[in-house]
Amino acid sequence: MNSLHDPTRKQFASDNYAGAHPEVLDAIAAANGGHQIAYGEDVYTARLSEVFEQHFGDGIEVFPVFNGTGANVIGLQSMLPRWGAVIAASTAHINVDENGAPERVGGMKLLTVDTPDGKLTPELIDAEAWGWGDEHRAQPLVVSITQSTEVGTVYTPDEVRAIADHVHERGMTLHMDGARIANAAAALDVPLRAITRDAGVDVLSFGGTKNGLLFGEAIVVFSEQASEGLVYLRKMNMQLASKLRFISAQLIALLEGDLWLRSAQHSNAMAALLRGRLDELIENGELPGLSFSQATQSNAIFAKLPDGVADRVREKFRFYDWDADQNEVRWMCAFDTTKADVEAFVAEIRQAFAV
Repeated sequence: MNSLHDPTRKQFASDNYAGAHPEVLDAIAAANGGHQIAYGEDVYTARLSEVFEQHFGDGIEVFPVFNGTGANVIGLQSMLPRWGAVIAASTAHINVDENGAPERVGGMKLLTVDTPDGKLTPELIDAEAWGWGDEHRAQPLVVSITQSTEVGTVYTPDEVRAIADHVHERGMTLHMDGARIANAAAALDVPLRAITRDAGVDVLSFGGTKNGLLFGEAIVVFSEQASEGLVYLRKMNMQLASKLRFISAQLIALLEGDLWLRSAQHSNAMAALLRGRLDELIENGELPGLSFSQATQSNAIFAKLPDGVADRVREKFRFYDWDADQNEVRWMCAFDTTKADVEAFVAEIRQAFAV
């Protein structure tokens, strides 16, 4: 089949727009051919557990799934009784972008808290961490944080540990949505374990799709006491792949070497380059009215634009509004974003301001 699109054309809407990394495609091809036992009893899924242990230590459980929503819903389901609730930031993916799946499929109540930067703190958590024993209130039993957050900010290991200690002291457990966990680890220059298991996270949704996989994420259980029934919930929720070796092979390619880190470092660097180029133009007075609404700490940039500018830029490049009422937009970089792509985007923004 011939390509139906221009593979040289890049966008700044989402790291999900990027294709699969060539090393990941090679891993899929290497896992193909012949027969392997279905539903996870294959040699690739067995190897995957060993690879995850190299990053997170012994005594963990790993459950590959199709996508991030599935990882979040099933992971949280395994942490909660039917009467349980999850405390999360109001910007959390589980609250904003999963079409009610946690409530409708997972059967859990979300208790959301507004945050200025997408990050929860012990004090913010306490706004909803109450009412235990009250039969009229869904019981707050899990806190879910996102790393990096939906607005591109990152939790330091100390910040995660402070939340974990606070949560555990109150008899709750801690879930992390790690859709972009590689970007956070790369930004902080720490191992994956430092912001997860060592910091007190109980269950992790480990992201791969946004960092070069064709498809596939994984639920990682660090605390056996915090999770129950995942082996059944994954199947019940239609997230158990029959040919699971092809998800496992991709995650092996990502984590067995340093591909996860190289890709995340690159996408972060391209976001830093874009932010830096725009800062230069702002200082030169060429972009009047452009401002940034969040710190650029990973591979996301959040900016506010004067009226009409976003629409003019979108004639060439696609990206999403974050808060349309405030003219706030989100620009994302991916593992395959190049310096030339950034410069082309900057030139288009510059042109839009010159009209």
